[in-house]
Amino acid sequence: MKTPKQLLALGSLIARYQKPIGVVGLALFFLWFALYPSWPTPDRLFIGLVFGFMATGATIDGFKKFTPFIVLILVYESFRGIADDLNSRVEYDWMIKMDELLFGGTLPTKTLQDWLYTGKANWFDVGLYIVYMLHFVLPFLLAFLIWKYRETLYWHYAMSIVVVSFMGFITFAAFPAAPPWMAQRDGYIEGTVHVTDGVWEVLGLSDIPSVYENISPNPVAAVPSLHAAYATLLLIFAWKAFGRKWGLGTAIYPALIYFGTTYLGEHYFVDEIIGALYAVAAYYLVLWVIKSRRKKEKVKK
Repeated sequence: MKTPKQLLALGSLIARYQKPIGVVGLALFFLWFALYPSWPTPDRLFIGLVFGFMATGATIDGFKKFTPFIVLILVYESFRGIADDLNSRVEYDWMIKMDELLFGGTLPTKTLQDWLYTGKANWFDVGLYIVYMLHFVLPFLLAFLIWKYRETLYWHYAMSIVVVSFMGFITFAAFPAAPPWMAQRDGYIEGTVHVTDGVWEVLGLSDIPSVYENISPNPVAAVPSLHAAYATLLLIFAWKAFGRKWGLGTAIYPALIYFGTTYLGEHYFVDEIIGALYAVAAYYLVLWVIKSRRKKEKVKK
């Protein structure tokens, strides 16, 4: 067992060489994911963020800013995992009717699969699923960039993610909703497939131990689409933080999410619309809270 002096010396050594340790750690982190593909969950991404903090020489400040964010997201995910236990009634029909209403009596999932699906997963399906897997990666990356280069926006962004997540949990508990793949499996819709199943086989996805897998399973959390919500917030804040040029470029990601999750059978299009609306609501709610606090601080001064 190491003595306090040895631990202090080890801490000083790590602090002295934190940048090269961070660079090597990041390289090994990405190599691990390349060799053993798995879902990039928040707890795993936090490991990558730690190495990122070290590589930039800002370990302590990074921990201060990101640890509450990660903890809140994990708490939300634990709630999401029990949401389906709070209400046993699962909705199948409403989303089908809404998509048919929006698209002239046809389901966009079926239409897109009729146009594009060949009967087995191909490069196109894999590409869309990789985008789908970036659900946590890109929002976390943007959080890191905002923290590093536009720090005044960080808490607005972080709390918007947290708020929209808890808005989602409340909806999941009140309105458990089956995604298209489950509706197809249970006989509510016909002529569609769960494209993701074939993609998993092609990618050879496997899992490493993760806190997330143990706290988050909920197959009936389709409404709202938090994939759409997070992607929409990413677009809003990329535009706000880095200007129109980067904002327009970032719009590719939410567009692919709206399209891809519908095509893959993960969400109805109405789920995407509701998710995007939740994102906008969260953005303005947090903005209102921030402005209200600033006004109160000015009055006190």
